[in-house]
Amino acid sequence: MGEVLATLKVMPESPEVDLEALKGAIEGAIPESAKLHEIGEEPVAFGLVALIVKFIVDDGEGGTEPTEEAIRALDNVNSAEIVEIGRLID
Repeated sequence: MGEVLATLKVMPESPEVDLEALKGAIEGAIPESAKLHEIGEEPVAFGLVALIVKFIVDDGEGGTEPTEEAIRALDNVNSAEIVEIGRLID
């Protein structure tokens, strides 16, 4: 079984959300089955900035779901959706 790099777009509830605090919460919410690769920022509109979370998981059934669910459950997260998945090649 291989690994995949998943990209999750996380939308905060409002432009007033402290992004650094949200990044810290995301880092703490990543389950043991996933490995955080990086968290970036992407301006959306009207001061709203999405967080782009890249993480590595095993290429198996439901591989990204635990991470998605953990991040969606955080305070100040309006939505989180997978926008890209790519297989890692050894």
